[in-house]
Order: sequence, then structure tokens, then C-alpha cells
Amino acid sequence: MLPTGPTVITSPAGLYTPEQRARRDATPWTWVQGVLAPVQFLVCLISAALVVRCLLTGEGENVALWSVMVKTAMLYLIMITGCIWEKVVFGQYLFAPAFFWEDVFSMLVLALHTLYLVAWTQNSLEVRALLFLALAAYAAYIINAVQFLLKLKAARVQAEAVQGAHSTTPLMQNGEGA
Repeated sequence: MLPTGPTVITSPAGLYTPEQRARRDATPWTWVQGVLAPVQFLVCLISAALVVRCLLTGEGENVALWSVMVKTAMLYLIMITGCIWEKVVFGQYLFAPAFFWEDVFSMLVLALHTLYLVAWTQNSLEVRALLFLALAAYAAYIINAVQFLLKLKAARVQAEAVQGAHSTTPLMQNGEGA
């Protein structure tokens, strides 16, 4: 006699179901995210260099402060388009199970960048404090970017496994693969 107990329902292995993968591959928002992500990363690197330069030398204050605004605008843009992408692929704008923790951490990244924006426009922090806030926001952004890169790698591994499962190896008469 087989033991009885609660039935456990598991989700499909991997990041995407076949339907989600098809929607991901079909939507132009995937391409948009693929373009915006490295552009935002480049903007972050340039801005971080300007911020650190300003903190170390006192030079380029306005350029450093404005560069953080550009980075913040890029973040807002990629968050909006990312929400649209998530809605198309997963049926919800944020916190889809496949990207739940990345989205949670993205909220911290948004909060830090928005705090910079508010503090700068309200003139409520001194320049050094603003620049250190920007660096904290960038550190959170880098952690979040690594989260997404790890998900991208997991998606690739899943796609390779699915593709490998669908390919067949011809057998020789003695039963060994060709």
C-alpha cells in the first residue's frame, strides 16, 4: 500500500514556462530591456566616476550632481519598461514569482535614487551627503544588477536544457551514440 498524504503541486522547473518563454521571445519589450540595461550600467559607471572624482578633488560638482539625475532617469525608464515586460511575460506588473526578490530589491534601489532626487530638489542635504547617498544608491543598483544577471544566466541554462531535451542522438546498431 502506498502512503497517502498531502499532494504537493510544483511549478514547472526553471525560470519560464514554455508559454512565458514564448511571450518573452515575442515581445519587443525584451529587446528594449536588453538595450536599456547595458546603457544604464554605462551611465552608472560614468556617474560613479564623476561622483568619486568630486568627492576626492572637489571638482566637477555640478556635473556629478546632474549625472546622478541622468542615472535616476535611466532607472525610472528601465523600471517602467521592465514592469511592462513583466506584465506581458508573467501577467503582472511587479513581483512575479520568477523575479520576486529582484523586484523587492529594485524597490530599495528606487527608494535610494528617489531619496537623492527629493533631497537634491529640496536642497535638504549638503553636496557631500548627496554624493554619498548617490554612491549608496549605486551600490544597491549593482547588487540588483547582479541579481538580474544571475537570472539571465539561469534562463540561458534552462533554455539549453530544454533544447538539449528536445534533440535526439542517433543510435548505432550496438546501442551507443554516434
